[in-house]
Formats: sequence, structure tokens, C-alpha cells
Amino acid sequence: MMSSIITLTEAAALQIKDMMKHNGEEGAYFRFSINGGGCSGLSYGMSLDQEKSETDHFFEQNGIEIVIDEESAPLLVNTVIDYKQSLMGGGFTIDNPNALVSCGCGSSFRTAKVTGTPENC
Repeated sequence: MMSSIITLTEAAALQIKDMMKHNGEEGAYFRFSINGGGCSGLSYGMSLDQEKSETDHFFEQNGIEIVIDEESAPLLVNTVIDYKQSLMGGGFTIDNPNALVSCGCGSSFRTAKVTGTPENC
């Protein structure tokens, strides 16, 4: 097990556990990644995965086994994933101190060294 790259709050972990149960995927890994695209050039990806590769960073927080691919890891150091409820519903929030520019949607960003592949919104 590697040391934590991200922090997954208890609220986010509870939501992920609910999603796993709803999808019949208890015991799956929570994969958090960076992909090219989005308004600012990079976008976050979250999925449930049954497998991890030898190059994945792997750790556990709040009962969730988290995997992050080797390329995404440096862009995610010290990122906090939370889940917030509001009158308009709930959603994941991502606070990434490495993001230099973020899109209003909160799921697209770029860093000082990586601009990704911006798309039209």
C-alpha cells in the first residue's frame, strides 16, 4: 500500500459505499484519475473498478480502497474529495491545490505544467 495522494472525506466515502451497493459492486476499487479534455484542458474521472494494475498507486481511506494511475498521481497530490448536500441535491467536490485554472463546473482544470487538451464548452 502506498501513502495517500488524496484525502477522501467520510461523507465522500459514505456516498461511494452507497454507489457500490446500488450497483452491486461492493468490494470494488474507487478509481480516481485525470483525463484530457474539459473546458480547461484536464478533467477528473471517477469510477468503480474491479482491477488494479501493478503501476497504480493504492491506498485505503474510510473503508474505501482507492487506486490512482501513475500519470494522474502527481497532479492530484493533496487533493481533497468531499460530498456535499444542498437544497439542489448532492455532489462530489474536488479541491485540488495543483489546479491553476478551474472551470465553473468544477470538473475541469489545468496546472502550471500540464494544460491538457481544452475543448469548447
